[in-house]
Amino acid sequence: MNYIGIDIGSTAAKIAVIGDENFFFVLPTGWSSIETTKQIRKELENRGVDIEKSYTVSTGYGRAAVDFANKEITEITCHAAGCADTTPNCTVIDVGGQDTKTILIDGGMVSDFLMNDKCSAGTGKFIEVMANRLGLEIDDLFHLAETGQVLPISSLCTVFAESEIINYIGAGKKREDIAAGVIDSVAAKVSTLAGRLPLSDTIWLTGGLSHIDFFAEQIGNKLGKKVVGKEHGKFAGAYGAALLAKKNAAKEAIK
Repeated sequence: MNYIGIDIGSTAAKIAVIGDENFFFVLPTGWSSIETTKQIRKELENRGVDIEKSYTVSTGYGRAAVDFANKEITEITCHAAGCADTTPNCTVIDVGGQDTKTILIDGGMVSDFLMNDKCSAGTGKFIEVMANRLGLEIDDLFHLAETGQVLPISSLCTVFAESEIINYIGAGKKREDIAAGVIDSVAAKVSTLAGRLPLSDTIWLTGGLSHIDFFAEQIGNKLGKKVVGKEHGKFAGAYGAALLAKKNAAKEAIK
């Protein structure tokens, strides 16, 4: 039997399958979670997964669109499960496309969590918008930021922050310095949120930016603690959902 975890986020859908064989894949969410679900089903079937004989848990903001899911579970619980599998006592900082979450895990269970407000500042979307303004891909923005000197971006609003960047461009400021300011601004917002909780000794960064060591370092520097990008951190929610699928399937089998 296969156990499928599907995490449909605002920009990407992450899928984890454990069972007969373990694999991960990602698809763009696009404009419709329902259309994305159809693509996910097709990809799973192309990979030889019999959905009817599998147990599926969906999570993320588009979880309700997964019509073949046996169960829907919140992102908080799934991200915690995906990290507690290897580290039962830890803090998870998840920087997503539209929200940022800090989750405390104690003994493999969620003990507390915080989420940012509805503003996209301090999220992946903010970085995407600023990278586009600078004519860069997201990974290139981070590489450039490593070589720059931080230019302050004071606004808490994405629209006004973009205006600050336009002013910097108009003033002839270096692109690497503007990039450094963008990353510093996001790291500051993320660390402010995370710092409101009593952080664990082990702090994992998950989400689509977890593979960027520089970003983890910047957050850690502001927190005064070491933050490490979780291996396969992009898939933490999907993997946690797959683990919970296996757990729920076992419970239902007993009944």
